[in-house]
Amino acid sequence: MTDITISRRAALMGAGAIVAWASSPARALLAEADPQALPARIEAIVQRMTLEEKAGQLQLNAAAWSGGIATGLNPPSNGPSFEGQVADAVAGKLTGVFNGNGAEMARRMQDAVMRQSRLKIPLIFAADVIHGHRTIFPVPVAEAASFDPDLAMRTARMAAYEAAAAGIDWTFFPMVDIARDQRWGRTMEGAGEDPLLGQLFAAARVKGFQGRTLADADAVMACVKHFAAYGAAESGLDYNSVDLSERTLREVYLPPYKAGFDAGAMSGMASFNEINGIPSHGNPWLLRKVLRDEWRFPGFIVGDYTGDEEMIAAGFAKDGKDAARIALLAGVDMSMQSNLYAQHLPALVREGAVPQAVLDESVRRVLAVKHQLGLFDDPFRRIDTKRETARSRTKPALALSREAAQKAMVLLKNDGDLLPLAPSRRIALIGPFASGQHDLNGPWVVYGDNNQAIDLATGVKAAGARNVSVTPGSGVEEPLAGGIDAAVAAARAADVVVLAIGESETMSGEAQSRTAITVPAPQMALAEAVAATGKPIVVLLKNGRGLALEGAVKDAPAILVTWFLGSETGHAIADVLFGKVGPSGRLPLSFPHESGQEPYYYAHKATGRPAPDGPRQPYKAQWRTSPNAALYPFGHGLTYGKVSYAAPVVPATLPWDGRIEVAATVTNSGTRPCEELVQLYIRDRVASITRPVREMKAFRKVALAPGKSERVAFTLTREQLQFLGKDLQPTVEPGTFDVWIAPSAQADGVHGTFDLVRLGVRSGRS
Repeated sequence: MTDITISRRAALMGAGAIVAWASSPARALLAEADPQALPARIEAIVQRMTLEEKAGQLQLNAAAWSGGIATGLNPPSNGPSFEGQVADAVAGKLTGVFNGNGAEMARRMQDAVMRQSRLKIPLIFAADVIHGHRTIFPVPVAEAASFDPDLAMRTARMAAYEAAAAGIDWTFFPMVDIARDQRWGRTMEGAGEDPLLGQLFAAARVKGFQGRTLADADAVMACVKHFAAYGAAESGLDYNSVDLSERTLREVYLPPYKAGFDAGAMSGMASFNEINGIPSHGNPWLLRKVLRDEWRFPGFIVGDYTGDEEMIAAGFAKDGKDAARIALLAGVDMSMQSNLYAQHLPALVREGAVPQAVLDESVRRVLAVKHQLGLFDDPFRRIDTKRETARSRTKPALALSREAAQKAMVLLKNDGDLLPLAPSRRIALIGPFASGQHDLNGPWVVYGDNNQAIDLATGVKAAGARNVSVTPGSGVEEPLAGGIDAAVAAARAADVVVLAIGESETMSGEAQSRTAITVPAPQMALAEAVAATGKPIVVLLKNGRGLALEGAVKDAPAILVTWFLGSETGHAIADVLFGKVGPSGRLPLSFPHESGQEPYYYAHKATGRPAPDGPRQPYKAQWRTSPNAALYPFGHGLTYGKVSYAAPVVPATLPWDGRIEVAATVTNSGTRPCEELVQLYIRDRVASITRPVREMKAFRKVALAPGKSERVAFTLTREQLQFLGKDLQPTVEPGTFDVWIAPSAQADGVHGTFDLVRLGVRSGRS
């Protein structure tokens, strides 16, 4: 996908900019040093810099020239005009900007810096490219429902291809926070509740954005965020405190970050939350001991939007100067938006409050990454207005968006095989999301446009349905005058109702925590009224989190989770509704029975009084009105086939240094082909540290033609059974393990047991 016809000079305003860069002190210093000795080359530049220029290299701000969407995504600030921001960049007060207005803006800023600044250190341009640039893909949690990391790599690669053409060097993605409380609005940005799935998608997205090498003109540097454990915010409240044991932090929340860094991400972002009383922006244990000393991370850490300054309100820093000192010493290399580093670091160094060596080390990291991005070789390598247009919303990009949307949808329920529908049936599209260019792309889209996305009604009609009525029935969070009466009339005149309900874009995402994760009351009233007509109902859920389904929605014969699917929403939904493709997605998070179960996740502990299967018993770990289980568990999802599991093969023992193969036969006895997600779970029955009731260890997708079977096998080794022992070091103990090959975290599938043995001992603990 690399554009091999790029002309570097085509991006420049004229010969003056070329000459300015060619003769710049920074480029000259790089050229003088051994090309293989990157530290020495960077050091030569650092030694030339003033304290103010060094502080400027650690200051990143929102672009003064940005689009309306970008402006609305972050809290307002009284920043400079575009001309003022250019002047700051020329004066060495900025390392770069984010969420700017495309290649033309980047060209003007970079040209000014290359012509007029003292050292001519290139700017870096960043953006929130979360699930697409101009072509929008499903929100990340929806994409995770595909259980297809390769798909995530491909959508990230395409997003980078588009974004790099617009002058973007760096994206603030992937978000890899484990989300086990569905009240948290930012669930939609990650991969759900499971650490293994989180690790696989973190690595895939990093590799997709960064491509073969960061210096390629279609590569965009990834930023692993939010470090760390932001998804564990108390009560699912955004920006709230996190209180975790180090064991849970290391076993559940940290692995996806490490996977992203191990995949090559050269930047990370500190999280807004505190952990055990210490804000992440001021946590040297997290940012230095774990990240630098243990993981050997070589890149740089950027603060989140005014995250360093927010330590003042949190009661951790006295004032802005104190916050800047704390953040840099803790390991935040770059400050975002607060301007605290530019304002205070020079004085802090002169006063001895911050060692110059600490400042210089952060500057080296930033310059080294700019070098890896190829910016010292060509500051304009990603800035080309013609290429920006040519790469935007291409046919391959839109085809990939449609494929990703198809694979993201999850069929929760299909009583009586109501789906797929025949296009010849009389269909009543009802609900606030039945039609219209709104709420299609989803939250956290900076450059996409809902007006370019395909809505449901358009997609259904394009698929060949001719007898289709469209009735909103209600607003998202407010009733419509006469809406229910019109919807009931439409339902009565139809053979089947397709009820498009759920959350709007503004109900999910950052700062959109919910206390009740239910379908809003006006839409529930609509659903109840339509259900009373007795017509069969297919519910299409629009959501960015797991929902607690109630009443007529819960009781509908068919429920399809459609999330926020992006540019090709309507076409993709119609493909699944009418059976052009079968549903293949699975839930990457649990749907609870009630909101009050949150936080809920499948890999919970049994407790000393586990709730039994069967009739309710008193004094057990259960709620008064709900079981200690999900309504729809992690991994759940139906197909248009009829899949069964049989013939388990589980050897009796796993040798300490050996391996075993566990297997099951999966059969599609239905009349339609399907793609089944076969999942492997284990449980360590007795251990020195209590273990979850189940942990996913592997999964595999299997295509099954009607009437066909396939034997699906997984290999297990001792390493896959490890956990953190009493000393917080990886360990594994001999003993008995349960193993399931199943279609979800709560399904039985097929079950067996094996013993991990060492020196002939079949059970017990080491």
